[in-house]
Amino acid sequence: MHLQWTSWLTLAVLCMYFWNVMVVGRLRVKLQVKAPAMDGPPEFLRAMRVQANTVEQMVFFFPALWLCAIWSGDIPAALLGVVWLLGRIMYALAYLQDASKRSMGFLVSTLAAIALLLGAVIGLSGVLK
Repeated sequence: MHLQWTSWLTLAVLCMYFWNVMVVGRLRVKLQVKAPAMDGPPEFLRAMRVQANTVEQMVFFFPALWLCAIWSGDIPAALLGVVWLLGRIMYALAYLQDASKRSMGFLVSTLAAIALLLGAVIGLSGVLK
C-alpha cells in the first residue's frame, strides 16, 4: 500500500504548523514577550491562539487523515486533507488580523476533519467494497 499523497500532505501540514511556531517566535522577539510568559499584546495573544488551536485540531486531524487513507484511499484522504490545510491557513491568516474573522477557516477545516472521520468509518465498515 502506497500512501504517497497522504504522506506529502502530512509534510505540508507539518510545514504549516512550523510556520505557526515561527510567527509566535518572531512576535516574542518583536514584542519582547520573554519565555515562559504566555501573556502579551493582542497581536501576540492572537498568534498564540492560532498555534494552540492548530495543535488542538491536529490531534483529531492526523488520526482521521491516516485512517481515511488506509480504509478509503490515499487520494480521497489527501484531497480532504488539502481542504483541511487550506481551512487552517485561512483561519490563521484571518485570526492574526482580527480574531472575529476566524470563523470561515474554522468551519472549512472542521468540516474537512469530519469528512475524513466519515471516510474512515465508511471505508472500515466495508461500504465502499
